[in-house]
Amino acid sequence: MLEFIQLLNQRYQMVLSQSGTEADKVSYQQRVDQLILAEALIRKGQLIDASPGQPLQMTVVGPTQAGKSTLVNVLLNNNVAGVSPLAGYTIHPQGFCHRVSLDDCSGLQRYFGRFQQFQQAHIPKQRYDCYSLTEHAMDSPYLPRGVVWDTPDFDSIDSATYREGVIRAIALADIIILVVSKEKYADQSVWDIMSALEALHQPTVICLNKLGEGSESLLIQSLKEKWQLARTDAFPEVVPLYYQKQTGLPFWPKADRTLLIQLANKVNPKKHARCEQELLQKHWQTWLEPVIAEHKALTDWKGFVEEAIKQAVDNYQRDYLNHPRHYETFQKALAELLTLLEIPGLAGILTGARKVLTWPVKQMMKLGRKSLHIADSSQEIVLLNQIAEHLLIQLADRLLDNAEQGNQRLWWKEFSSLLRRQRQELLQDFSKSATDYHVSFQQDVEKTAQRLYRKLQEQPMVLNSLRATRVTTDAAAIALTLHMGGIGMHDLIFAPAMLTVTSLLAESAIGSYMHKVETELKLHQLNTVKQALFVENIGKKLLALPEQLSMLTHFNISPEQLQAVEQQLIDKRNGLRLL
Repeated sequence: MLEFIQLLNQRYQMVLSQSGTEADKVSYQQRVDQLILAEALIRKGQLIDASPGQPLQMTVVGPTQAGKSTLVNVLLNNNVAGVSPLAGYTIHPQGFCHRVSLDDCSGLQRYFGRFQQFQQAHIPKQRYDCYSLTEHAMDSPYLPRGVVWDTPDFDSIDSATYREGVIRAIALADIIILVVSKEKYADQSVWDIMSALEALHQPTVICLNKLGEGSESLLIQSLKEKWQLARTDAFPEVVPLYYQKQTGLPFWPKADRTLLIQLANKVNPKKHARCEQELLQKHWQTWLEPVIAEHKALTDWKGFVEEAIKQAVDNYQRDYLNHPRHYETFQKALAELLTLLEIPGLAGILTGARKVLTWPVKQMMKLGRKSLHIADSSQEIVLLNQIAEHLLIQLADRLLDNAEQGNQRLWWKEFSSLLRRQRQELLQDFSKSATDYHVSFQQDVEKTAQRLYRKLQEQPMVLNSLRATRVTTDAAAIALTLHMGGIGMHDLIFAPAMLTVTSLLAESAIGSYMHKVETELKLHQLNTVKQALFVENIGKKLLALPEQLSMLTHFNISPEQLQAVEQQLIDKRNGLRLL
């Protein structure tokens, strides 16, 4: 699951970096933040499993100049967190150990992943992929044993550059300390964050900072209303923070002295797995919207290809197999039958003609001692290439239609360009495969001729009639054509000699058997062409084309990848550990 969340996040960020509408950019950035939170939450689960005795983590969050770093100093009873009147002074998560050592926190480096750990004094200002962790010697009466995290703001103009560090520190928290001032508590950014964190079920305390005398009750009531609009859980404790005139620092009320220690007792690491599951379930469908849209486009494309292939096969059957003049394959079988019968004149002339044909243009291909006819002269090959070209034109039109009015217009537009670039290569490859099929299929032609010959042997009278047929004149014409540059099967089919042989067979006792053999040959040829050329060749290549789309503008997460990870969600619905 962690790997898939990371993959999805990477794809969102790549797509986000490309051109798009402003609405898409805002929506996608929200999803990136949610995915970072989900990744961090899963990493925390791994941390809990690997190191059950990890120290308590308390994270201070809030908007710009709410007084987060100042509050960290108050809680630690020491000025360790850097403060400044300038917005955006803190740009890295900074952890301070309270009654724990750095060794106790050794698992945090794995949690933060690509973020690098530094000492507070050495953390580089020019980098955002890092955090600091510092041992704190002084004891505080306000804090339980654990680590207090000071975080950057989440609402300034520059916060996008260091937002990931804020999210990671928030997801790590066992306790959230929200700091707001009377000027900032109503900002929408505050309540967007708090709404996003509800699924984490972290014990929370709100610190209302920079208060003036007499404003406390009114502001707390307003805070409560804001909370109830953003979340469905109980409104947390509010700690009012007034400044001490002598120090200029906020004062933690004596009444709330042990509040954080009490909250620490409510932390239950065993509930973490259910929080992971809840967060994933909450956002899963939203995260996958563009992925599922691409899958819908893939399904539509598959449907277009299947429809085009069906039309292509129907055209092949109509314009070749069932065409009275174009269909030549069975006549090839009859020509092979003539050589088996050794009809006077014809067999010898055909044999002699084979010897004068030369490779590569005029050579007759051979299988054993039997001749195979030149594929380039076949009407079938010409027609198949025409059908393949029409298939691609038909698909190109469908792509353009969807690019103009479909839901995934950019996907269809780029895919249309891809098909246009690949068109010539697809046609060349199809043509070669068609030629290979044509040559290979001659084995089936010879088998058909042998079946007819064996049947004729059962009918001696028909066999002798055929052998007595005088076809020498036409055979000589055939031989002359062969000698002058090769005969096409189309010429051979309609030679009177062949018509005579065909008529004799059709009117003989094996006529019905001959028609049966011809029908079976056509069906076998239809299935072979459909599977070898249209399904396995051009069909497979067309269906694989979407894999070549740029990952900079598309998610390119396969249905199989998605199905596998969704099965993990189904298997873990009871809150068991997500692997």
